[in-house]
Amino acid sequence: MRDEFISQLNDPSKVWDIVIIGGGASGLGAAVESISRGYSTLLLEQLDFSQGTSSRSTKLIHGGVRYLQQGNISLVMEALQERGILLNNAPHLVHHQSFIVPNYGWWEGPFYGVGMKLYDMLAGKLGLEKSQMLSREETLKKIPTVEPEGLKRGVMYYDGQFDDARLAVTLFKTAENLGASVLNYMKVIALIKHEKMICGVVAKDQETGMDYEIKAKAVINATGVFVDSIIKMDLKDAESMIAPSQGVHIVLDKSFLPGDSAIMVPHTDDGRVLFAVPWHDRVIVGTTDTMIDAVTTEPVPLPEEIEFLLYHAAKYLTKNPEKKDILSMFAGIRPLIRSDTTHETSSLSRDHHITITPSGLVTIAGGKWTTYRKMGEDVVDKALIVAGLDLRPSRTRWLNLYGWSANDKGNEPFQIYGNHATDLKRMTRLQPELDEAIHPNLPYKKAEVLWGVRHEMARTVRDILERRTRSLILDAKASITCAPEVASIMANELGKDKTWEKKQVDEFVKDAGNYLMKE
Repeated sequence: MRDEFISQLNDPSKVWDIVIIGGGASGLGAAVESISRGYSTLLLEQLDFSQGTSSRSTKLIHGGVRYLQQGNISLVMEALQERGILLNNAPHLVHHQSFIVPNYGWWEGPFYGVGMKLYDMLAGKLGLEKSQMLSREETLKKIPTVEPEGLKRGVMYYDGQFDDARLAVTLFKTAENLGASVLNYMKVIALIKHEKMICGVVAKDQETGMDYEIKAKAVINATGVFVDSIIKMDLKDAESMIAPSQGVHIVLDKSFLPGDSAIMVPHTDDGRVLFAVPWHDRVIVGTTDTMIDAVTTEPVPLPEEIEFLLYHAAKYLTKNPEKKDILSMFAGIRPLIRSDTTHETSSLSRDHHITITPSGLVTIAGGKWTTYRKMGEDVVDKALIVAGLDLRPSRTRWLNLYGWSANDKGNEPFQIYGNHATDLKRMTRLQPELDEAIHPNLPYKKAEVLWGVRHEMARTVRDILERRTRSLILDAKASITCAPEVASIMANELGKDKTWEKKQVDEFVKDAGNYLMKE
């Protein structure tokens, strides 16, 4: 698949309507938007799809309670609308999730109760189940491990939950099936100009070192926290758009939050909303908000961020987590839009922002997973004007995404693959050894490794263990243990030798160290 897409880059006469730089939420959204309207589309990602911030979220498709607190009603309305659209377009990946705000002060019940009713109202016809007030007893029944001392009542509301990296895979497969070319490990190293206008890019294949000159009528910069580096290829002295903020999550055993409901803490010590959310039979606790000076492809949790999360988790749970209980931890960098009037990233805009340079580089910055579709629609609208292409209406509001399946029944244990679950089951029937788990503590089969290589452009052990499956996030130690077996399966499928296997395992073990809690 990847080789076929690369062969298209060797045609010197080929001029793409739209070339998109970046394979995260915004770039993939733009690719689906562009190709679904019928424009020739190429997406280039320097690493793997969603390897950066887009695979390191809190796994929520939500309107944003914090934005409601800030009075950003328009952003909340847009996000709630997009939440409803995505639930319809990818029901195999996005599900309803109940959240409970535990109330310990007499004023919290009425205050948050009214706020959640407004949240329901803003969602309109695309809303989920209605929020409700819970008694102290009802709250303890739904969250048996919530701190009971001083608990008055609870407020329950609903949002969406998803698997971020799996949605990224779904989007690139959707774009591919519609006719787009999408390439991972293809880094844009320069912009091509003709008469001071951008007319393409130079990209380097990270696997072979080969450079490709690619012509385009419009180039979209959708590189998340790295948008400034692409802009500076065009304008060396351009001011930075991004004020990076690091968010960290820890993953705990399900016993810390055994029910089906999540906990939402509206206001922590750093002014953020904190979540403890059931996910893939684990519990994710996050997130922090730490201003950082520079962006990196491999952000690492800071000791003080881990302490912050453990402290707040202990504050609201009867079973207090310790460092030894952390199964995995991960950090992501938010691409927040810079403001000259604040030094607190928690108050910076989460909305998306589109700019066009004098030479025609179209950049989209900011935003979040929930509004990825609207971000794609807006940025493609702008790119079409730059490219001088005929304007065609957006089709993504009603576009079923790859694997669309409204009913999970019968798809177990491959529900996240939607209607392709039957294909994986067929693989396990034909080759029973593929029905074996990759590790006793992980919910993934060997068939999923093979599927990721054959159908989802997985190129490395980390691609499989971090993003095609979520093994590294669910249990870092278990992932390290099964890495050699995964490398062997991949090597056999890709035609690689033992040297490749060893290198892959060594690199994975090194990278996975950032997900392990050091005692």
